[in-house]
Amino acid sequence: MSAVDIIKDLKARKFKPIYLLQGEEPFYIDQIVDYMEEHILSDGEKGFNQTVLYGKDTDMATILNAAKRYPMMSDYQLIIVKEAQDLKWIKEGEGNKEAEFVLNYFEKPLPTTILVFAYKYGNFDKRKKIYKAINSSGLVFQSDPVRDYKLMPWIEDYIKEKGYRIAPQAAALMAEYLGTDLSKIANEVEKLCLNIHKDTLIEPDHIQKNIGISKEYNVFELQKALAGRNILKCNQIINYFANNPKANPMVMVMANLNSYFTKILKYHYLVNKADAAKELGVSPYFIKDYEQAARTFSLPKMFDVISLMREYDLKSKGLESTGNTTDGDLMKEMLFKILH
Repeated sequence: MSAVDIIKDLKARKFKPIYLLQGEEPFYIDQIVDYMEEHILSDGEKGFNQTVLYGKDTDMATILNAAKRYPMMSDYQLIIVKEAQDLKWIKEGEGNKEAEFVLNYFEKPLPTTILVFAYKYGNFDKRKKIYKAINSSGLVFQSDPVRDYKLMPWIEDYIKEKGYRIAPQAAALMAEYLGTDLSKIANEVEKLCLNIHKDTLIEPDHIQKNIGISKEYNVFELQKALAGRNILKCNQIINYFANNPKANPMVMVMANLNSYFTKILKYHYLVNKADAAKELGVSPYFIKDYEQAARTFSLPKMFDVISLMREYDLKSKGLESTGNTTDGDLMKEMLFKILH
């Protein structure tokens, strides 16, 4: 069940007695918890029937003693345990009365209590009896990170939900620079929505103005210039990076280029190019760029490029002597060797 489906059920007042919201991606967990906190109980009901606890500051006995209470002047009480990954969960074992006490509640929870565990940045052990009991009597929601190749469609869909439209180039620019942190992306989308009319198509210009990403001088444009062997454009971009090191640190540039060239190398070895987007972990929108890059950089040349990337990565980290050479100089030198 997706976060959208869960919130849809919550709106319809279809509640489970226990929710375990777990996974590496906190965005959806926060989204569900925020909705529960705001909307399950009315303002008048919250005072007596809504409790928010934090894993590191509470224990299972406190949580379950609260869960066993009946609501006051309300059909339900809501108990949210935030940062539940920090909670000292009961160790299971034969003869452990405390574990039996916990397990008994999870197997037969009070139907008037909605108990929520927000378990972020990890997953509960599925082998545990507690997990199996929650999965049986309640609901376990899995929040996994969005894969790189799904990030651009995610941005497009998220902006569409807000009632806006975004150009593919703008969505690609956001995906390239903001990475897979959905909370960070959502915050930047909120900024865009505050400053752009709903009838306006979001273009790279809007990204540059409102998020601070240069539409002309960024790693994404550098990759395109490399694929087309546009030496002038490559030099313009790398000079811009050298003159703006705080906005374009070499470690970030190297990481992006290493990922890019690794995908080109992988593209060369693909037997079925029709599956390239999935195999490379990129949006189908970019496949033509990788086709062009593979033509520009032959397989033998790719081995040289990967070797150069490793060499200059070491130099950028100070593991090889470079004298007084700056990061900007290293990038320019590396780019010259890649293109010649």
